[in-house]
Amino acid sequence: MSDTFVASLRAHLHWPPTWLHLRAACTLCGLGADPSAAAPICPGCLLDLPWLQARCETCALPLPVSGQVCGACLRRPPSFERVEVPWRYGFPVDSLVTGFKHRARWPQGRMLADLLAEHLRHAFAEGLPRPELLLPVPLARARLRARGFNQAGLLAGWLAADLGLAQRHDWLRRDRDTPAQQALDAASRQRNLRQAFALEPRATPAGRHLALVDDVLTTGATAEALARLLRRAGAARVDVYCLARTPKPGD
Repeated sequence: MSDTFVASLRAHLHWPPTWLHLRAACTLCGLGADPSAAAPICPGCLLDLPWLQARCETCALPLPVSGQVCGACLRRPPSFERVEVPWRYGFPVDSLVTGFKHRARWPQGRMLADLLAEHLRHAFAEGLPRPELLLPVPLARARLRARGFNQAGLLAGWLAADLGLAQRHDWLRRDRDTPAQQALDAASRQRNLRQAFALEPRATPAGRHLALVDDVLTTGATAEALARLLRRAGAARVDVYCLARTPKPGD
């Protein structure tokens, strides 16, 4: 995390977002009351989040040194161009994501989306090309009915509003309600997703720069399946934006 990005985050803490009323207590520690701050996280807790430092330049896998591409991406370059993600999947981000995704704690998701938007603003200022459209990773209908919402859809909507980007929820669909990815290894995840996704007839990805939005990237199997689908349909570039990236098991 660069000094300029830290400075922009500090400034952002005192820039009231439109979605949140003034609150005095930090969401994480409950302390650091500041009547002039509108962000739901204090500067100390913000800087203590598990910021992703050295990572693969393509898939954002945590690495020992910066500026490298991981072995998996070298052996088999993915269909997506770049993963942009601010955090490692560790405490307390993992708890915040779980609360948002499985307990419908939308304010936690909105806070994370607001900080992801600030991360992306910084990346765009550093030269990352802005996409034409944001596309949330879809849920199968049965899982959507059971959960009541698609967390990726909410994230994409919040990012679109914060960054002035267009989004489409109706281009991608998940035709097969496959077993949950969390319990599977990398090879099983890839097999699990074969023919799971499809493009809607209204989708027009040809020649466009698109960005997929999801909550957590683990092996990248979902992102790869969707990016491959979009590239085969003519998309010029596909990036991936998510909240957190998991390290390799044992790291």
